[in-house]
Amino acid sequence: MSEIIVRHAEPDDAAALHQMYSQPETYSDTLQLPYPSLQRWQEKLKNTPEGQHMLVACIDGQIVGQCFVALNAPARRRHTATFGLGVDVRHRGKGVAKAMMTAIVDLCDNWLQVDRIELTVYADNQAAIALYEKFGFVTEGRGVRFGVRNGVQVDALFMARLKD
Repeated sequence: MSEIIVRHAEPDDAAALHQMYSQPETYSDTLQLPYPSLQRWQEKLKNTPEGQHMLVACIDGQIVGQCFVALNAPARRRHTATFGLGVDVRHRGKGVAKAMMTAIVDLCDNWLQVDRIELTVYADNQAAIALYEKFGFVTEGRGVRFGVRNGVQVDALFMARLKD
């Protein structure tokens, strides 16, 4: 199996990310809307907000996943961060999400002075929940009817990981 490389996202990655997040299986697991525009991805990559780190995962030079880590800006929450990630449907089950999670945890633990990483995940996304638990995340609560997916309101779990 080819090596998974995680690197900083660049403006030239917009077309690949646009294609990945145009997949119903990918946007359905996130809060992304269907029919994303290429221009929106170009803007996201050109104007990444202060305190946000956008990464991509590549196999053989092809983008197969994307994640971001966002530091919380308020003074009393600067020790916390949140993140989101997506994996190309054709590359699920190959360790892409695990590689991105490893990068996220490394950034937070060793470089960004983050002691608490938070996330929100749809309650029926068992594969993602299992992965997060392997990285030390625990469920802290449940948001009933948190988001809409395919016309149905779905619950989400609020999870967090505290640095030892």
